[in-house]
Amino acid sequence: MMNKKDKTTQPSALSTHNSPQALAEGAAAKGQFLVYQAEDGKLKLDVRFEDESVWLSQGLMAELFQKDVRTISEHIQNIYEEGELSPEATIRKFRIVRMEGKRQVARMVDFYNLDMIISVGYRVKSHVATRFRIWATQQLTEFIKKGFLLDDERLKNPDQPFDYFEELERRIQDIRTSERRFYQKITDIYATSIDYDPTLDISIEFFKTVQNKMHWAITGQTAAEIIHDRADADKPNMGLTNYRGAKIRKQDVTIAKNYLNEDELAALNNLVEQYLIFAQGQAMRRIPMYMNDWIKKLDSFMTLNDRDILTHAGTISHEMAKELAESEYEKFHAQRLSNSAKSLSDFDKVVKQIETARKKEEKDG
Repeated sequence: MMNKKDKTTQPSALSTHNSPQALAEGAAAKGQFLVYQAEDGKLKLDVRFEDESVWLSQGLMAELFQKDVRTISEHIQNIYEEGELSPEATIRKFRIVRMEGKRQVARMVDFYNLDMIISVGYRVKSHVATRFRIWATQQLTEFIKKGFLLDDERLKNPDQPFDYFEELERRIQDIRTSERRFYQKITDIYATSIDYDPTLDISIEFFKTVQNKMHWAITGQTAAEIIHDRADADKPNMGLTNYRGAKIRKQDVTIAKNYLNEDELAALNNLVEQYLIFAQGQAMRRIPMYMNDWIKKLDSFMTLNDRDILTHAGTISHEMAKELAESEYEKFHAQRLSNSAKSLSDFDKVVKQIETARKKEEKDG
């Protein structure tokens, strides 16, 4: 959807990188252009206009479509050479001040309007660009069929047009207050990425490693190593420090977090909370985050907290840890039953004697 924005509002930067050039160009950007997938799976556009258009540099278009600047530059050159658009109608120069080495340097940088952004979006090959083309094709199809387009969100709330970042803030707040496990909260934040796709290799790898990364940062062990090292039938509660219900069940012994001590749990929760607070801050500052950004930020938070970053798969497989834990549980459970039988109260013994005598009388009678 496309929304007009009050011109007095500060434009938002598209760049998510902290290089001086990216920050300077982001500050000079006019308007906002975001392609994303909503929670319901539908593709959406969130566009904010400044001076009746959106103005982005080649660097910011590279950020938007997740390609390098050279690729964007080549597409722009081809668009001009083929006569699809003209430089005079699509370029505006903005003066930006940025750090180059230790000096502040003022540069005139070419920024391109909405027409060019759309044209580049139809040419560039990337995950985000594909989403843009799918969205645009859907809109064009509706226009051809009906002869007009209706923006459902704006019709429902004419005085409160949809805002991507406001919705993102609400989602992140819900994640922070949820009862989900620590690593699920991290993956929930990852799922708010502007280019989120759970089927890509980058996502599958993140989902496979995030739990181990968090455990390693706190204990120096993967989840499987924690279970394999700490599950012991001879220890009180089999070595578990937390579990649901009044007694330990088989499914409890294969969860690594259940073996963490109080200090380790506090450190883990603190690390996750920092990550969530940062996520909320990015949304409040209207800075879009991509999948790769969240992966890098997780490692950055671990480094900031002087935690080691997991770079391997560990020495114990999930299957090995599960097999040992369940084996220890069988021993523990058998011992628990034995202890329960030995600890019958006098009342239990009398009841048992009466029941035995009654059965004997019934049999003799």
